[in-house]
Amino acid sequence: MTFNPEFLLERLTELTAGEGASRWLVAFSGGIDSTVLLHALSCMREPHPAEIMAIHVDHGLHPDSPNWENHCRQFAEKLNVAYISERVNVDDDSPGGPEAAARQARYALLRTLVRDGDCLLSAHHEEDQAETLLLNLMRGSGLAGLAGIGAARSFGEGRLLRPLLDVPAEAIRDYAKRHELAWIEDPSNADTRFDRNFLRQEILPRLASRWPAVSARLKQSADLASEASTLLRDLADIDLAASGSPERLDLEVLGALSPQRQRNLLRRAISLCGLPPAPATRLYQAVHELIPAREDAQPRVAWPGAELRRYRNHVYIMPAIPDLPDEPAQTLRPEASLDLGPGMGQLALKPDVDGGINPELASAGLRVRYRHGGEEIRPAGHDCTRKLKKLLQQEGIVPWMRSRLPLLYSGENLVAVADLWIAGECSHRAGYGVCWRK
Repeated sequence: MTFNPEFLLERLTELTAGEGASRWLVAFSGGIDSTVLLHALSCMREPHPAEIMAIHVDHGLHPDSPNWENHCRQFAEKLNVAYISERVNVDDDSPGGPEAAARQARYALLRTLVRDGDCLLSAHHEEDQAETLLLNLMRGSGLAGLAGIGAARSFGEGRLLRPLLDVPAEAIRDYAKRHELAWIEDPSNADTRFDRNFLRQEILPRLASRWPAVSARLKQSADLASEASTLLRDLADIDLAASGSPERLDLEVLGALSPQRQRNLLRRAISLCGLPPAPATRLYQAVHELIPAREDAQPRVAWPGAELRRYRNHVYIMPAIPDLPDEPAQTLRPEASLDLGPGMGQLALKPDVDGGINPELASAGLRVRYRHGGEEIRPAGHDCTRKLKKLLQQEGIVPWMRSRLPLLYSGENLVAVADLWIAGECSHRAGYGVCWRK
């Protein structure tokens, strides 16, 4: 095929459903792919006069990066397009390696620059899609991974588009030669210690020598996997509509599904909760151990950053709960809030609440403790003193939160249990209510 600005305009029109963009932002490394994309985009300003901006991200990983930034700046000036360059810090000790850390840092920065109505363009092409599919195959990915790189998705306040996914690398190189473009050759791209470079330098050329259209065929497979993945997502959404919110799934509905649909629903719910995807082993554990557990059990399935818990008739999908912090050394007073530590939020006192804490007690300061066992309280409006354990069970407070409820004391007297109850003998017609934020 022949790549040209007309093809790019047609593809962008398709990806934006004819709406275009208020600004076209190009992730511009200075390599051949992003150079061709920026040049072709600058040639279509007359039919689509939206602002074009080249964004160069300097990862600081190579001694020549200042020279690369200067090259990118001069190329953008030659095309008369806006240009910005930003430096990011890359964690060399990241578990995924410097390549993954650089990508994460780059996208985190780009997300902050995309405004409403903007389209960020990335120059991934057909061979990139083929490499991604092979990488995900080696990782044992499911259909979502085999779908590879998506052509369009939401990104920050705007959208991320990849209009070159149907374009072979050879067509991009031909365009660069026709227009006598200069680009940067990053020497790290030849380092086969990186998985993607190994595929690009060693594996795909061997495959292409036997099957010349291998990249196009792999992209076709990725497209089919994307269709199937979309259908599975739609099925999960149907099941989710009957099961409750993503954070809290009805166990009766979930238990009536086949194991395959249970895993599909859990995978979708975890994604909607914005949590790290669960490894396949954890999904199987959830289906075979957590869902069918006996009614009085409190099973837990966890992986880095997230966990599944079961209580009564629901499965809860939630971020990993940090360890319970030490009890705060400070006391809570009306004039200031009290930070309870990571994952525990802040406590504050709200004035003029009917039935709130007696102002004299609040002004003297309330000490914060956590449960040690045996606590009792007579909540305002109740006739008798109750064990706190029984009250929490009756109220349906999930077990993993019971030890984390901040208890407010005046001396040795329990005054309030988080924002749930205030002791009757400590309440006042115009007292202080307890606010537990975040």
